[in-house]
Amino acid sequence: MKLLSTTLAALATLAISSTAFAGTAEDLIKTGKCANCHTAATTKKGPSWASVAEKYKGKADAEAKLVTMLKTGGADDHNKVAASDADLKAIVAIVLSSK
Repeated sequence: MKLLSTTLAALATLAISSTAFAGTAEDLIKTGKCANCHTAATTKKGPSWASVAEKYKGKADAEAKLVTMLKTGGADDHNKVAASDADLKAIVAIVLSSK
């Protein structure tokens, strides 16, 4: 019973923290003007998030590569995103979960 309580408490904490990251990431996506070049499903100036998710599907280093690209601008002249590593990881999580 004690294990069940501890597990439920841990899951509740995780659920609350993940929604906080998602909110921050969504705010950064809006304020960073990501929608000027990207959409969830269609290609504009940049690739759709769904196509990025498909490209990196199953690749263990996907998160690290995309976070680095957001921090540095990458080779494809992407704008640098001024945010903490945790916020960048949250943005990448949204992109990689796109369908």
